Amino acid sequence: MYVIVGLGNPGKKYENTKHNVGFWVIDALAEKMGISLDKKNCSAISGTGIYQGKKVLLAKPQTYMNLSGEAVIQLLNYYDNLDELLIIHDDLDLAEGVIRFKEGGGLAGHNGLKSIAHHLHSNDFDRLRVGIGRPEFQKVVNYVLEPFAKEKQELLDEAVKATIPGIETWLEQGIQKAMNQFNQKKEKEKNKEETKENKKETEANE
Repeated sequence: MYVIVGLGNPGKKYENTKHNVGFWVIDALAEKMGISLDKKNCSAISGTGIYQGKKVLLAKPQTYMNLSGEAVIQLLNYYDNLDELLIIHDDLDLAEGVIRFKEGGGLAGHNGLKSIAHHLHSNDFDRLRVGIGRPEFQKVVNYVLEPFAKEKQELLDEAVKATIPGIETWLEQGIQKAMNQFNQKKEKEKNKEETKENKKETEANE
């Protein structure tokens, strides 16, 4: 069983907020894989299906973000044939729309990740970080519970679509392949854009 959990807060009040990008990815993935999110157990909404011969569980915890670990540990105890776990979450330290795979490591102050690490007694789980940017003049707690501005929302919609091939790679070939293929790709694109900008500045100054 490959368990993929997107983090967020339940209810209409929060469905379009920045903190819920993990839920958005799960919804998009469920549609792509033809998995119905029709189960309500283990403090989560979930669904199971088969992808490339592997059994996949998709889940959206309904415990609210700060208690995400309660749902995750219930799911892992209920489905006891776990092979791999991937947690999808919003990330303040990445610009809006940037995605990064990560293998274990620090929790970056994310309360959902802290709760999961607490219940698993370990930080050793794979993550997919979806950038939401960091506010300049606003408290983080208010920022993450607000919707994106229209132009940023379009950027995030594209980012959600971009996570799908990355997650498929994670399922088929593991976290290292997903990191190497998708993280580096973004870095190369960023460096290419910086090179273009530097070239324009040089030409303008000549």
